Amino acid sequence: MRILLTAILAASLLLPLAGFGAEQLPQSPLGARTQEMKYPKIVLFSTSWCPHCRAAKEYFTRNNIPFINRDVEVEPEAMALVTGKYKSQGVPVIVIGDDARILKGFEASRFEKAVEQVRRKK
Repeated sequence: MRILLTAILAASLLLPLAGFGAEQLPQSPLGARTQEMKYPKIVLFSTSWCPHCRAAKEYFTRNNIPFINRDVEVEPEAMALVTGKYKSQGVPVIVIGDDARILKGFEASRFEKAVEQVRRKK
């Protein structure tokens, strides 16, 4: 465990340079469709270089789904949440609602199913 945490720390210190100049995707705007759909709070824990994180950001943006992006390489608090509270060693981690559903990885159909389950519980 100590070796793994050391490796994560080392990577988090070195990898921000790898994403230097990487194109940041815009946050999704709050539009008319968002008002109709009433999405729960969505937090995406990601990195700038992760292809699965990019796919999630693009999906959320394309579908006007509001989300909060927390880059684990830039925010030590975000890294602590992912590795501690959410028990994950990878990204993306998607938190739907107030911890109502936690998804590790991204697949659009799985995400939509989880959102629907959270909506039904309310």
